[in-house]
Amino acid sequence: MRAQSSAIAPPRIAVGVRSGDTGGGSLGTVQAALGVVAFSLTFPATAWGLEGFGPWSLIAVRSILAAAVAGACLLVLRVAPPERRHFLGLAVVGAGVVLGFPLLTTLALRTSTTAHAAVVVGLLPLTTALLSALRVGTRPSRTFWIAALAGAAAVIAFTVQQSGGALTSADAYLFAALLVCAAGYTEGGRLAREMPGWRVIGWALVLCLPLTVPMAAVALSYEPAHLTAHSVTGMLWVAIGSQFLGLVVWYRGMAAIGIPKASQLQLAQPLLTLVWSVLLLGEHLPVAAPLTAAAVLVCIAVTQRARG
Repeated sequence: MRAQSSAIAPPRIAVGVRSGDTGGGSLGTVQAALGVVAFSLTFPATAWGLEGFGPWSLIAVRSILAAAVAGACLLVLRVAPPERRHFLGLAVVGAGVVLGFPLLTTLALRTSTTAHAAVVVGLLPLTTALLSALRVGTRPSRTFWIAALAGAAAVIAFTVQQSGGALTSADAYLFAALLVCAAGYTEGGRLAREMPGWRVIGWALVLCLPLTVPMAAVALSYEPAHLTAHSVTGMLWVAIGSQFLGLVVWYRGMAAIGIPKASQLQLAQPLLTLVWSVLLLGEHLPVAAPLTAAAVLVCIAVTQRARG
């Protein structure tokens, strides 16, 4: 999601995909796409989770559950601790995708619909590509940038049209979430070139435990949980599906095809989330969604063909 892997770890988990290998680009695209599908369910699952958990307890408990799964994998496979030079990058990943993005989007979803949140977060691909260019020196082609900006413009137009041109406090949370998540994605994609992607998110989750465990204890004392089928299902998905498994394939995909191209696949995420919001939450699908979907999918096709 390309450094040498541990001899102990199974090949399918530990061996990174090299972008220059035959079929590696296609496999990387599939992996990144699977990550996008997993992420597209995050907002509906969060909405379900909020039916039985407060926002702070939801974030803390989901991180602990994901860390438990990741820690078990690291322990069973006897993975050595990360090198000291990797700790700063892992801290950025933890701050961005383990704590920052989930917390900010969960706070936003208290007053925003999943459909509205999804289209705002549709700006994440462009934000990630920009930070990637600054952080790791990627230089996508002009065609790539034109298509990426066109996709972002479509998402912005959709968002403004749906919100009536007025931004809310939920939007402020969502825009802040864009920045921290893009930083986490960029740093995670860089680290995934040096260690398997599953270890990147695995160690980030484990290293956040000193923060998430006391956070959960305090949050649950103020926000008692009310367990229901929806809240438990939502909690399990955001913890295991989105927070761990989704990020595993996502970072592997980014390592294989590059951060900018992988990030543009996320232009499809808001539209997938719209579908899930209708099917799972009964929200109304905006009339403009099909037109936005067509424009975004065209942009994705162009960015995937453009040379980086």
